[in-house]
Amino acid sequence: MSEPSKSNLSEKLFAPRQTSKETSSLVRIAHQQASGVHNALDGDTEHGWYRSLRRPQWIWQGVDPIEMEALFARLAGSDSARTSEDQLDTVVGYRPGNWIYEWSQLAGQHHKKSRELVDNKQPQKAIDELLKSSTYYSIAAYPHLKGDTLAAQAEVQANQTYREAMELSPHQMKTIDVKYEGKTFQAFIHLPRTDKLLPTVIVSGGLDTLQSDLWPLYRDYLAPAGYAMVTLDMPSVGHSARWSLTEDTSRLHQALLQQIKEVPWVDHHRVAMMGLRFGGNAAIRLGFLEPTRLKTCISIGGAIHGFLSQPKLLDQMPQMYLDMIASRMGKHGVSRQSLLAHLPAWSLKNQGLLGRRKVDVPMLGISLKNDPVCPETDNQLIAISSYGGKAVTLPEKPLHDGYHRAMLTIMDWLEEKLGK
Repeated sequence: MSEPSKSNLSEKLFAPRQTSKETSSLVRIAHQQASGVHNALDGDTEHGWYRSLRRPQWIWQGVDPIEMEALFARLAGSDSARTSEDQLDTVVGYRPGNWIYEWSQLAGQHHKKSRELVDNKQPQKAIDELLKSSTYYSIAAYPHLKGDTLAAQAEVQANQTYREAMELSPHQMKTIDVKYEGKTFQAFIHLPRTDKLLPTVIVSGGLDTLQSDLWPLYRDYLAPAGYAMVTLDMPSVGHSARWSLTEDTSRLHQALLQQIKEVPWVDHHRVAMMGLRFGGNAAIRLGFLEPTRLKTCISIGGAIHGFLSQPKLLDQMPQMYLDMIASRMGKHGVSRQSLLAHLPAWSLKNQGLLGRRKVDVPMLGISLKNDPVCPETDNQLIAISSYGGKAVTLPEKPLHDGYHRAMLTIMDWLEEKLGK
């Protein structure tokens, strides 16, 4: 795409609109009291913010901590009207002080830097800037609620910028169009090489991430080990937005897995599935549904059973998380009790999968200590429900190192189960 048209797209997408609703006003689960949550995977829910500030994950994804804290300061210092005066990230309208505006402005600056680096024949630095730009656009759209017009526009920019980065990258990224229920969703396949069939890991994030956010897993771990990575968005998010989330969390993953045998670079005899948070639920579920197509399944801090079935754990969840779950299910304006009544059906134990019989696929349940979404008992349930299964709980500190330690454990597991 030529430079003028990129500029025009940005201007067209983010033209000021007085009618755009502010993110925190979209769902608003009735009777919800805001509460604070700390955990090492998701970061902190802080008093005075609607969104959970996912500092550890965002820094791990490549966000500059100084830029991030300066941005938070701009949000806090804004004197524009807010949906909730006691929540700093609820400035109304696409303007300075608005969450989507501020992150998108930073994303645009990194995108501009990338063009200068391309002109100066520094492609690797340009790729890094494009990936940073894509990540910032994705955070602008966070937590990706349905009906959030400005967030949807930021997602378009995140995807386009990610594709630009991949076009420059020595690693190849191709798209897989997967048909399901008469509609199509898009998965991305990342390839460190194309001259041989590769062992492949299918990866999904949680309900508040885009598949482009998973790039660090590939760059730092999977690609150096010689694995292809296939990503897809969870139902109701990103490229999978046409489907609401139901208790059948793995239905899109199953459609992808069945189609992957037709993808020329994938050794379909050596395929693993890995998921984070609700992606972990989908990964473990898929192992029970497709034991002959998968070599192993891995859950990272997965929402498997305890969190979904124990009201006292759900009571700790902040407003943003319940809004997000309601949005994924396509439920707006319902009471908190009504929403929570649906969640036990998502428990893999309640579905009769975990704890009833052992499946032949070796499964790994991994999380950090004191995780409110994935108690240690969930990982143990995964381990005892599969032949060769394993449960691992890692210390939660140092905080920023949690992802790295989890991935080192996972890479050892993948080498044992998939080979190289």
